[in-house]
Amino acid sequence: MEHGALDVVLGQMEMTTLWVILSIAVIALLYAFYLMRQVLGKSSGSELMQSISKSVQEGANAYLARQFKTIAFFTILLGIILWLLDGQPTSPISIGRAIAFLVGASFSALTGFAGMSLTTRANARVAHASLTSKKEALTIAFRTGAIAGMFTIGLGLLGATAIFMIFKGDASKVLVGFGFGGCLLALFMRVGGGIYTKAADVGADLVGKVEKNIPEDDPRNPATIADNVGDNVGDCAGMAADIFESYEVTLVAAMILGFASFGTVGVLFPLMLRAVGVLTSIIGTYFVKAKDESEHVMKPINRGFFIASTLSIIGFALVTYYYLIPEIEKFALEKFSAYKGNGVNLGWKLFAITTIGILLSFVISKLTEYFTSTEFKPVKEVAKSTLTGHATTIIQGIAEGMESSVWAIVAIAIAIVSSIVIFNIYPVGDSHMIVQQILYGVSLLGLGMLTVTGIIVSEDSYGPVSDNAQGIGEMSHMTPKERRILDELDSVGNSTKAITKGFAIATAVIAAVSLFSSYNEVTKLPFINLSDPMVFVGLLIGGAVPFLFASLLVRAVGRAAFLVVSEVRRQFKEIKGLMEGKAKPDAARVVDICTSAALKELIGPGLLAILTPVIVGLLFKAEALAGYLAGTILVGQLLAVFLANSGGAWDNAKKLIENGLYGGKGSEAHKAGVTGDTVGDPFKDTAGPALNPLIKVMNLVSLIIAPLAFVSAQSKQYGIWIILAIVAGIIIIGTAIFFSKREETSGIAAEVAKKAMEGYKDN
Repeated sequence: MEHGALDVVLGQMEMTTLWVILSIAVIALLYAFYLMRQVLGKSSGSELMQSISKSVQEGANAYLARQFKTIAFFTILLGIILWLLDGQPTSPISIGRAIAFLVGASFSALTGFAGMSLTTRANARVAHASLTSKKEALTIAFRTGAIAGMFTIGLGLLGATAIFMIFKGDASKVLVGFGFGGCLLALFMRVGGGIYTKAADVGADLVGKVEKNIPEDDPRNPATIADNVGDNVGDCAGMAADIFESYEVTLVAAMILGFASFGTVGVLFPLMLRAVGVLTSIIGTYFVKAKDESEHVMKPINRGFFIASTLSIIGFALVTYYYLIPEIEKFALEKFSAYKGNGVNLGWKLFAITTIGILLSFVISKLTEYFTSTEFKPVKEVAKSTLTGHATTIIQGIAEGMESSVWAIVAIAIAIVSSIVIFNIYPVGDSHMIVQQILYGVSLLGLGMLTVTGIIVSEDSYGPVSDNAQGIGEMSHMTPKERRILDELDSVGNSTKAITKGFAIATAVIAAVSLFSSYNEVTKLPFINLSDPMVFVGLLIGGAVPFLFASLLVRAVGRAAFLVVSEVRRQFKEIKGLMEGKAKPDAARVVDICTSAALKELIGPGLLAILTPVIVGLLFKAEALAGYLAGTILVGQLLAVFLANSGGAWDNAKKLIENGLYGGKGSEAHKAGVTGDTVGDPFKDTAGPALNPLIKVMNLVSLIIAPLAFVSAQSKQYGIWIILAIVAGIIIIGTAIFFSKREETSGIAAEVAKKAMEGYKDN
């Protein structure tokens, strides 16, 4: 595949198809607005419920507004750099790529904001509906999540289709900018939201549950509102943006590799599959209804996912039979004599590999559920380990997380091998053409996995809605019997959030492999020689970066949680009557602490993600950068699954105990379980999920700078500028790491930290 203009000819049929796909993207957005009206038309409950919901909404909106202001300048600056990068600022491609970058970032931000905005308004509606009907509460919660889902698939498909229609043969360069924008915003939202939510959660748990022995969402706890805000900015806004960029990047990779393999038909096929997925996701959301009040909440959610996936496979078969096979046959006869008479063969191969992608989504779902659900042995073993103390709880959770990462990568490896096997059965074309087909097949795996993204995002956003609803129920003094439905909704929400994290991590790896293949095409590297010391150095650095990135985030959560714990202790000590329920806590102060802490940590990890591949590419050249990407993909995936699943296992082990196992709440086992959950909080909701966009950001940055890295290896013309760029990058990254280890000495943080030890001793 050349990285320049490609010979794309769009006839009347192709243009009509693209307009139909564009219309389907718009339908998804219109359906989102329809769901908004439905959800907002429901009763929002008592005045107290509305007041609590409003506090959460105001905190979440204030945080996102400040977050967007913080990263706006940085994003615009990167857009300008992209515009000037290839030295042709007047080129339509340079302008288009910069604009696409900003559009991708804006779409990612809009997806996260839209989802979060509705979840913070629907939480009280779910709590109120649960008083009379589980069916109604589930419907409201899931359709609220579906709003974020429809924005994700609608905007993703709209952007990619429009770019292809406008730029045609040059779309590959512009699409990279679109994907990069989405990835970067997802990274920022994941990092900021993850730090916010876990700082509040850790503070609320350690002081409330362990020290004061009060419920999780007790209104006396100053960190409760911040904790509920965090569920939305982390689990809803952050994950919606995360899956949006996965949706974008898998589509971008499939379109780029599709043209290299089959020309225009290779680009239109993934767009058509995405359109099918939009329609089946819409249908699937309507089947997420409990048949009766006794049906477990997870069953209708699984039913909607299964129906949407089954309909997608049928839709893929129709697209393959009526469009793909005839068009590939035509392409084959025109371009390659070796393809003659093999259109049917190739068409059904592509259908098969895409269907395997859907099946992989089921496998990843079940693996994640097995290692994080209360129904299976791993979580039960972690819960049992609490009987012997805090240390054994940590040890068992780490062991389960380590094992889970192995099985996840085995599943992904088998899926990738399936592409190799399928295209080597009755092979079509020479060896180079077969390799291109295999790489295209790998990109279709990711496309297949995220076919029903509308349902996947709905499942994830359902989690914070149900979590917030449960919290509102407790804070509005609903009785334990009245909260029974909310407890079930919340428990299922924990499982759906864990499952969607597994989806996001797996698709990150598939997308990264596809982008890695695109990188090799751009640089024309025939192979990566691991015996080359420079390549091996790149591999080592690439493998180390995910650990450094994760350490920055876990440390940030720990530092912010210290401030929250200290503040909550102070309020219980100094506000007279708070513990007795006669006074109100200063929840706004904790919200402000979490907001300030999260925003201060945003830029450092982002700079690490962007500058490290640039430094490696300029310093060690294109071959070493390829090794760097290989190391990042492998280690990043293993570490992400380990962090996410160990954290999920600790969380649900604690919930098992809270439901009465091993002495229930307040027991020594419960205290050990809370410790495990607290350690796992930054694992599963901050560092682990943030590794998904990290992997893709670094791959896209490498793809963008690949020509520069390749040229720098051939010429000394820009030597001094390259050296200056490397030195500047190292200084910036070093400064970011230094600030991540600093002691907090200003503002609210200084005041809280000053009183921390005094508050600890007195309590």
